[in-house]
Formats: sequence, structure tokens, C-alpha cells
Amino acid sequence: MRIPSKASRRTKSADPRELRKLRADVTAAFPALGTDQASELVPGKEELSIVKLYAHRGDAVTVYVSGGNPVLFELEKNLYPTVYTLWSYPDLLPAFTTWPLVLEKLVGGADLMLPGIVVPPAGLPQVQKGDLCAIVLVGNRAPVAIGVAAMSTSEMLTSGLKGRGFSVLHTYEDHLWRSGDKSSPPFIAPLTLDPPDVSEEKGSVQAGPALQDDMKRLTLEGKEEENGEDQQMCGEKTLPEASEDPGVRGLNPNPADSKTLQEQMDELLQQCFLHALKCRIKKTDLPLLTSTFLGSHVFSCCPEGRQLDIKKSSYKKLSKFLQQMQQEQIIQVKELSKGVESIVAVDWKHPRITSFVIPEPSPTSQTIQEGSREQPYHPPDIKPLYCVPASMSLLFQESGHKKGSILEGGEVRMIIINYAKKNDLVDADNKNLVHLDPILCDCILEKSEQHTVMKLPWDSLLTRCLEKLQPAYQVTFPGQEPIVKKGKICPIDITLAQRASNKKVTVVRNLEAYGLDPCTVAATLQQRCQASTTVAPAPGAKDSLQVQIQGNQVHHLGRLLLEEYQLPRKHIQGLEKAPKPGKKK
Repeated sequence: MRIPSKASRRTKSADPRELRKLRADVTAAFPALGTDQASELVPGKEELSIVKLYAHRGDAVTVYVSGGNPVLFELEKNLYPTVYTLWSYPDLLPAFTTWPLVLEKLVGGADLMLPGIVVPPAGLPQVQKGDLCAIVLVGNRAPVAIGVAAMSTSEMLTSGLKGRGFSVLHTYEDHLWRSGDKSSPPFIAPLTLDPPDVSEEKGSVQAGPALQDDMKRLTLEGKEEENGEDQQMCGEKTLPEASEDPGVRGLNPNPADSKTLQEQMDELLQQCFLHALKCRIKKTDLPLLTSTFLGSHVFSCCPEGRQLDIKKSSYKKLSKFLQQMQQEQIIQVKELSKGVESIVAVDWKHPRITSFVIPEPSPTSQTIQEGSREQPYHPPDIKPLYCVPASMSLLFQESGHKKGSILEGGEVRMIIINYAKKNDLVDADNKNLVHLDPILCDCILEKSEQHTVMKLPWDSLLTRCLEKLQPAYQVTFPGQEPIVKKGKICPIDITLAQRASNKKVTVVRNLEAYGLDPCTVAATLQQRCQASTTVAPAPGAKDSLQVQIQGNQVHHLGRLLLEEYQLPRKHIQGLEKAPKPGKKK
């Protein structure tokens, strides 16, 4: 049953008993959250409103509202998160990917049909019939809908990805979303950078590019039989087995090496697994979803120039590999919620972890990296300039400049010096003093000074002239023409903000002015800080984005901007907000 588009409603505030019960229900429904995160989602100190919606046919829907946004809703005694909640906890539910065109159909009330599913390189998430799932769009992990799986993952693959996949309960832009602040989905970087168009599992189905062209003709709700042939042509493609693959891109196996491709992939998987445990995972990160462990930690430990593909290993699936690691007593894996496994314990004293040596990046891999990557970032050259206002046009008229002329500081000083010498304004007895004629008086003196100040030292005269000019600046990026703009360049602004349950986040704005892509910065910080990041429009700034990172990450952000991007400190404000040593972030 969908959330009603129109309904009568009744609102009340939650009492302490209801808050405690709701927190316990959230922990039971979503074990991956943990007690602390459940407390953040259902804060005790803030007022939580309970809204009762009654659909036309009498069905009751309970909506829990915190901070002005609906965060949870209860339907037929089952608890569900809203898209607002999933934007803060994107890994709360197993996620399935679809195309942006399909979202229009979902918002219109359709269920999600399997031909609209995009199969990622790592394969579809493992779910059972009746499991609650999130639906995301290609290129962004921010969920746009939630639904109940109409069949298990194995049944989906067996069916050739035909039929109804999910009964959709709630979507972005529906009535429930409109009851909040109506914010758009943030950008949350995908866990891997691999394009979502390759699936190497035998018998699986790839949603090819043709699906996008034909998506408007794709009937999502109950008409798959009518258009079955059409869907098969645009959405179904059987891919070759791994043995037919002419090689793994980026793996670069040595032909002289006697090891098979499978043995090499087993070694690479073991190496990335131990590297992730030794360098990236902390005790406070547990329990950790196995999907998050793979996407955010294991893949990122893969050496440059190589590509990890579990399906080409002897394990074939991550779950089988983790079972083997559990048998060796390196980790402990549990199914905290139905069909969703998490790593709950790690033995960091295990000999395999303590003896593991982090591999040095080879010159070959560095060469491959430089050759395949985009050009490295170089900070722009920023030069302050001055614009002649109408009030000072007479002073600059003799030098051939008029209102609106853009000048460098050195040019301004030379014009003032030449003007004073040409008009015999330098004091004959003291060459350091300059007499003020009527034009200089009108340009640089305040009204109260015009009858009392007759002379000024050179440095004071020049300083006053520069202060009276309008600010401007020139930005020059390597290999590009200079860009001149009026006003002062806005510094990169770093601030700390409080969210629900006093949760602290770091917000950074104005990255675009320095040639930095907010999405790239967000993806980099997500890896370095091991914290969730979002990209959203900056309030009050047209065509500008802001990056939000969970926790106080000013220290990491400062190192990235100052050391790696080599931006001058004077163009960054807010670095002093970094946590002091020894204090909790």
C-alpha cells in the first residue's frame, strides 16, 4: 500500500515512553544501525512529533517527524525509514540501482519492474522475498525510493530479470517527502568507480545503454508481458563466462608467471582484505556491513593499475571468502538482519594481520596511474586588482584611465606618484610629504578632514588611494586565459554545524572559485575520513554546491587543501576549528 496522496491527519508530541519504545523498535527493525545511531535517529532531547494519517479507505499510517522532516513511518505494524533518513544512513538497506527516467514512473505510483534494474559489477545485493530495499539512481548512492522485494535475488536472476521486482512504498517527491523541507537528494559517491554496465555472472542480465533510449516505452506496472519482446531486446544480454574473457583490464598479468589468473586474483583479494583490516578498520567501525567493507575499504586498497574482481577468484562471492576468513578466526561475521551480513569482530592480533606488510606502490603502477588519470590539480594564481570608481575618475583621468578601469597595485602607485610630481605636489622641504590639491582632497579625504589635512606622507597617501578604489581580482588557472572579476574573491569557507541529536558535521563552501569539483572533494574525503559525505546546493548561493562531512573533519580538510591542493592559507577560513589534540572530534 502506498502512502496516501491525500489524507486526514492528527498530530501530537511524543512522550518519553513512546520515545523509548520507538528507539527499541528501530534497533530491532534495523540492527545494522546500532544503539548510538538509533538514538541519533530518534533523539531524546528534541521534540518528536507523531502524525497519524488516515487514508480514504481507513488505513492508518503513523509518521514520526524530527527536525521538520519525516524520519520514519509505520504501516501495518511495520517500521520503515523515509528518504530523508536514508540520505543520512545510505547503507541502512540493501540498494538496487535504476535509471533516472524510471524514477518518474515510480513517483507516479508504479512499482519497479526488473527490466529497469541496473546490474553493477559486483552483482545484485543478496535479498529474500519480502526484504525492505532502497532504490538508487545510476551514479549516486542517495536513495530515491524504498520498496519490498517481490522475489529473492536468485529468483530475479533465474527469471532473466523479468517481472515485478519491488512493491514501492515511498519515493522522493511523493506526499510524505513533501511534508518535510522538500530538499533534493544529496550526491553520495558510489562505493566503486567501475561503470555500472558490466556483469560477469553467468546467466545474469545487463541493462544496456539501449534501455535508456527505450525507457519511456517501458511499462513498469504489470505490462511486461505485452512488451516482453521489446524489453528483451533492450534489456537482456547474456555475457560470456570469465574463461572467455581475454583478460582483466588493469591486472597486467606477467605472461612468464606460472600462476593462473584465478590464483593471482586470490592473492590480490587476500592482500586487499588484510590491508583494509590493518590500515582502515577501527574497533569503533564495527559492526560493519560486508557490502560497505568491500566497497569503501577493500576496493580502495587495490594497488594502482590492478582491478579486483572477486568473481574471477576461486571464491566467486564475497560471502564465501569471508566465511573462509572466519574459519581462520581472523574475523567474525553475523547476519544482524535478514539477508544482510556484517563484520562484528576482528582479531587484530592474528598473525596474518600482524605479519602483513603494506605493499609499496611500484613505479610501473605510478606510471599507469599518471597516464590514465586526469591532469593533477594545480592551484590558480590569484592576483588582487583595483577598479576605478566614479568618485576617483578625475585623479586617474590624466593617465588615460576612466571609470571602471582595472589596475594592478603597482600601476596605481605609479599613477599617483606621477600625478603628484607632474602637479608639483611634493613638499620642497620634506620629500616624504605630498601637498593635497582639490582633486586629491575630494578623492581620499573624509569630509571632516578636508579643511584640516593639507599634507600626507607618501605611504599614507598611497594606502588611502588603494582603500578608496573598488576591489577586483584576477584568477588564472594553468593553461587557461585569466579571469577578471569585480569584488573580493570569497575564501573557501569551513564551518561546523549541529544536526539531530547534537551530531556534528563539517561543511565546506566556495570550492568552485578555486577550480575544485565539490563531488571530487567529497569522494576524496569520504575515503580519507571514512565518514559519509554529501553534496548539496549551498543555501543562498546560485549555482554553488557545498560538501558536508560527518563529524569534525577540519583537520583532514585542511591537510587536503593546504598540502595536496597547495592553496594559500589566506584563501581558507575556518581552519582554526579543527579539534585540539587529545579531544574528541
